[in-house]
Order: sequence, then structure tokens, then C-alpha cells
Amino acid sequence: MSRVPSPAARPTPSAGQVFESVWTPDWPLDPARALAPHRRGTGDPTMRITDDGLWRTTTTAEGSATVRIAVSAGTVRISAWGPGAEQAGAAVPEWLGAADHPEGFDPSGHPVVAELHRTTRWLRLGRTGRTWDALVPAVLEQKVTTAEAYQVWRELLRLAGEPAPGPAPEGMRVPPSAQRVLEVTDWEWHRCGLDGARRRALRAVASVASRLEPEAAGDSAALQRRLCSIPGIGVWTAAEVVQRALGCPDSVSVGDYHLKNIVGWSLAGRRTTDDAGMLALLEPWRGQRQRVVRLILAGGARRPRRGPRFAPTDYRGI
Repeated sequence: MSRVPSPAARPTPSAGQVFESVWTPDWPLDPARALAPHRRGTGDPTMRITDDGLWRTTTTAEGSATVRIAVSAGTVRISAWGPGAEQAGAAVPEWLGAADHPEGFDPSGHPVVAELHRTTRWLRLGRTGRTWDALVPAVLEQKVTTAEAYQVWRELLRLAGEPAPGPAPEGMRVPPSAQRVLEVTDWEWHRCGLDGARRRALRAVASVASRLEPEAAGDSAALQRRLCSIPGIGVWTAAEVVQRALGCPDSVSVGDYHLKNIVGWSLAGRRTTDDAGMLALLEPWRGQRQRVVRLILAGGARRPRRGPRFAPTDYRGI
């Protein structure tokens, strides 16, 4: 993962600091890999990796927060700033996988899975406890290329995200609140490059955002049902959200353009033609299927790319 130098002009980390904690995990933690599912490209304004640690912004029930995570000799030092600093800082161990329990996972159903489990000891399924932060980018990623979704995410944060509190690296932004999303005009959405279908879905989830957080929506299954009841939100988006917000070990992103083939190539040595075929391959690990997917994404085989890539659509010119 790319790194950027620490800006020389940035205030020292002690300036305005409101939360600090130290934590020692009992596994070989790598914060960058642990939080990779939350990073939308190297230019994501909500996450930066610098010489002095990994920086991430988040929303909380108390307000926005900036968190810095630094690891030295196995010890994790957590610093946080902003109205939501205490909530966000206290949640960092769970972000990184402290609430995950991989010891009950049996990888013996396939030699590839067993080997990946043996060699990927750093993998833990983290949970942020924040539906909104996972839901907004997931909606933007519906039925478009990854590059297009990342571009819209950056444009939305520049337009509607507030500056990161505290001594964050220059250009970092906090995901916009649900109220701020509802205030964005159609013309502004058009300038961001967001099409009408995703625009309507984003407004729909913003209108009920307070009822989608885990404390109101319940467990993974209940949250997925609630999400899928919202117009424009399907099973793929719901799975993407519970994987990040709740660390769900079983939810699979059915409907993903590439995932079925990645799983098929790793477990069967061939492309899988549909989601049913992918789920059949993952069936031996029901209850832990997302963990198997994460292992495969971390080190599984890939089919060589020989054909042309799908070209993104620029909705700003339409």
C-alpha cells in the first residue's frame, strides 16, 4: 500500500489531542491491511498512511473524529481528535479485529484455504459499528467500475465532507452526514458524476439513516433485511455494509462482477459462471464464508486478464 510523507507544516500530534490510548493485540497486526476494506483507493480523503501512522476519519453519534493509529514493537498507540474522539478512539481495537474469533474456524475443507489460513495470521474481521460510513461508498459503488466509484467518492467528500478535526494530513475529510447528503442539489450531484439511480438510493438511505445504525437495526441479518427494504438497496450493498460495520464472518457479496470468478479460480481452478456456483464452492464454510472470501482476496489465485477492461461512464458529460 502506498505511503505519503508526513507534511512538515502539520501541527505536532499533541496539539488539540482529546483522546489517547495504548493497546497490545495478541496477533501480528497490520493496521493498513486490517483497514484496507475501508479505503477507497490511494486518494481516499478519509484515510492516509504517513510516516507517523495510519490516519482515518469517521462519523460517530457524538460527531466527527480523526484517529491516528501507530504501531511500534507490537504496541498500538491510538490518538483521536474531534467531537467524536472518545467514541472513535475506544472503537479502534474492534476496527482492527479485536472482537473477531477466528479460533473456531476450520479451514480443512480445501488445501488452498488451509494454506491461506496458515500463512495469513494477520487477518481479522474488524467491525466499525458505523453503518453510515460503510453505506455511502457502497451505494456509490453499485453497478459501476471501481475507478468511477472512487472518483465520485472523492468528489462527494470535497463537496460535502467537513475538514478532518485535529492535526490530520492536509486534504483529509470526514464523510458527510445524512442531513448534508440530503442538502446536495441535483446539479451538484451531476458535477460529482453521480447518476440518477444511485442518487435516489443515497437520498433514500439518508432519509432513514438513524434507523440503520447497529444499535437500532440489530444484528447482521436484521440490518441486511432493513437495508434491502429501502428502494435502490440490494443484497450486494447490504452485504458490503455488514461486513464492515459488524464484521460479519458469513455475508458474501452476491452480485459482485468479479468475486465469483476470483473464488472459482482459487477453489476450483476455473471461472465460476454465476453466484450460485460461487456459493456452492463456499458452502463447506457456511457461517464463515466471508472469512474464506477475505483469505482468498488476500492471497488466492487470479485468472490472467486477456480481454479489454470495462470502460467507465462519465455522467458529468451527459
